[in-house]
Amino acid sequence: MKSIITGISGQDGFFLSKLLFEKNYEIIGIVRRNSSMTTGTIEKLPHEIKEKIRIEYGDLTDAGFFARLLEREKPDELYHLAAQSFVGYSFQNPASTYDVNISGTLNVVNAVKEYSPNTKLYFAATSEMFGQPESTPQNEETSFKPRSPYAVSKLAGFWTMKTYREAYGMFISNGILFNHESEVRGPEFVTRKISMAVSRIKNGKQLVLELGNLNARKDWGYAKDYVYGMWQMLNNGTGDDYVLGTGELHTVREFVEIAFQEVGIKIHWEGENENEIGLSDDGKILVKVNKAFFRPLESDNYLADASKANNKLKWKSKTSFKELIKLMVKSDLQQTIEK
Repeated sequence: MKSIITGISGQDGFFLSKLLFEKNYEIIGIVRRNSSMTTGTIEKLPHEIKEKIRIEYGDLTDAGFFARLLEREKPDELYHLAAQSFVGYSFQNPASTYDVNISGTLNVVNAVKEYSPNTKLYFAATSEMFGQPESTPQNEETSFKPRSPYAVSKLAGFWTMKTYREAYGMFISNGILFNHESEVRGPEFVTRKISMAVSRIKNGKQLVLELGNLNARKDWGYAKDYVYGMWQMLNNGTGDDYVLGTGELHTVREFVEIAFQEVGIKIHWEGENENEIGLSDDGKILVKVNKAFFRPLESDNYLADASKANNKLKWKSKTSFKELIKLMVKSDLQQTIEK
């Protein structure tokens, strides 16, 4: 079996590479060329996996690149994970977000259609497409109301994939994944920002953790569990749309509390809203709210109903909220010590 992974250098690409290696796939990873020729999380993979991955440097927005690649390789499976995936940045640069996430996705699906129609295609959609949902929990039938340029761009990709699947009989699955985190999550995401800061504060290398909306609630799971669901979506007879999530809601505040507990620090909260602070037992301010980190439009009230994936794919999130935080903090503690 041969697979192509766009966005292989990100969090999900890391775990997907591990999974496909274990299943004896030939793996081709697409990496955007950069001046330092860095390959992101690929560098964190064990040597025996890295040496089996063939890297192709290319750009999502280059239609010719994907056409030539698909015509030559004709993979059994293509996992389209690459995107401008940071919600905050999408407000700062919506044009770039739309270019990569909409035009880039169109280039991928067109290349499959024209040059490798038997390829099974996975598209990484997102729970952000639900925006501020009026009904809870959310499943595949819930209305979409995106509230960021990132979410709008992903919704365009989602509908593009559905349209091509129905119009041309292509095997395409959309994964509507709720927040999934890990020890290799990018530091710009709030969960990794917290686990890294807690580790640095514990070791005296940082004084305070600054965050945005502590009341924001998310359905958080472990990326390794979700990546297995991606693979199942392409190995289940027909392409379809699936929600993956834990079915549990937790606030950013809860994440902070548990992360500090993992290093033996209890957080006491004082104040409200942007004036709220988190104190240690000895009165040190360890957490502050910074309005600069608030989104222009908050997306909240996300809670996954993954019953379709549970029933059709036999998929289930295995890692608990506390276990997820524990493994993230443990990993960052080790990295902090090593540095």
